[in-house]
Amino acid sequence: MSVRSSAFIRALYARLRGLWTRVNALSLAAALFLTGALTQASEAQVITHRDVGVRMGLAIAVGALDQCEQEGNSVSVAVVDRAGRLRVFLQSDKANPHNIELARRKAYTARTFGRTSAEWAKRTAETPEIAAQRELADVIALRGGVPIKVGNETIGAVGVSGSSSEGDEKCAMAGIAKVADQLK
Repeated sequence: MSVRSSAFIRALYARLRGLWTRVNALSLAAALFLTGALTQASEAQVITHRDVGVRMGLAIAVGALDQCEQEGNSVSVAVVDRAGRLRVFLQSDKANPHNIELARRKAYTARTFGRTSAEWAKRTAETPEIAAQRELADVIALRGGVPIKVGNETIGAVGVSGSSSEGDEKCAMAGIAKVADQLK
């Protein structure tokens, strides 16, 4: 073997050893990364939250409807959950057709902003910086939407339409009162 070929073999060996070191370093880095990623995944958590179930929504809607009908009003009642999805809808036999949409939007507004739709309407009318909220889809600046809360957490809302604006809110509150023991 010549000196030249011997030097070539030593150089090749040195390069392969350097390459092997880099491959091992990359493998180690990948392993550490995956270990960290898997550790984070194993530390993921299930989110639990309170929500308006269909039976609670039904009890609220019936309570609101009963209150309004006792006062001689034919109304529509909508109950939405924490995501603003319609859970229950009831309508008196003689309620006007437009009240369906108004009740749902009042409930959605109360859920979205965590306050009555009347409070939100007043706040957006008096505060120019937030007046643009009125342009959001499905919100409406009319009285009759009331949030359903457990402590400070809004878990849904009820909206009533077809009475006077004051009457709508009163009926919504009467519906929530029917499940007050479950909201503690």
